[in-house]
Amino acid sequence: MPGSQLILISGLSGSGKSVALKTLEDAGFYCVDNLPAELLPSLIEQLLPEGFRNIAVSIDVRNARSVQVLPPLMLQLMQKELAVHLLYLDAQTETLVKRYSETRRLHPLNDGVKTLPECVAYERELLADISDIGHHIDTSDLNANALRGWIKQFIQLDRARLTLLFESFGFKHGIPLDADLVFDVRCLPNPHYNEHLRPLTGRDAPVIEFLDQTELVQKMYADIRDFVADWLPSYIADNRSYLTVAVGCTGGQHRSVYLTEKLARHFEQQQQVLVRHRELA
Repeated sequence: MPGSQLILISGLSGSGKSVALKTLEDAGFYCVDNLPAELLPSLIEQLLPEGFRNIAVSIDVRNARSVQVLPPLMLQLMQKELAVHLLYLDAQTETLVKRYSETRRLHPLNDGVKTLPECVAYERELLADISDIGHHIDTSDLNANALRGWIKQFIQLDRARLTLLFESFGFKHGIPLDADLVFDVRCLPNPHYNEHLRPLTGRDAPVIEFLDQTELVQKMYADIRDFVADWLPSYIADNRSYLTVAVGCTGGQHRSVYLTEKLARHFEQQQQVLVRHRELA
């Protein structure tokens, strides 16, 4: 049925797949949790004639074979005039271990021998073939409300076009797992050392004015802007659906936020653009 879409949710256990599926359900999607991938074609054949246009299915390593057969199945389903997209959720190993420790749940790959970090590492290995073929979200520093907001942004996109995602972050919290290009702007003058600017962010007028007037900041902006502009056609030619450009400073509050906003304003005139500020989320 033209106009129908299937969103597949996968990723690391404990990364927020249940939150994502519930968000899609609240948005009117027909949702199925932990479906073996082999059953996807029969599910779609049953639901489309009944008028279900928006379908979401969660698939993970609880059925290891599902992950292996998912890429060819996605191509098969695309032949049915169905828009198929994968949403892949990830998180730092330390974050996942902490979440499991707090909830006292067993990891689905727990066999009584592997430690929890070893289970996470093994799961990453099993998911390696699909981790780069969809829209990647690192939930390490996200609360549930922020993740719900990012999922709502995702379903509003025109996924027939490349989405250019600009993300600010703080290096002291680690590099985002979903980043394709990473720019380090810690060498720039830091508003943190101005007591009047310290409590503000890169979206506030006094910080913007300070950084607008700093020559090094403007040179860094121009260099990043030109690099992305020069290579963007190659990413589009590679049939990429998403390109995440991460800009990092020390804390992810001033310089990276300012540059992320400025870059997004420039590119939104020609591309579909999303903006995320990890440390402000």
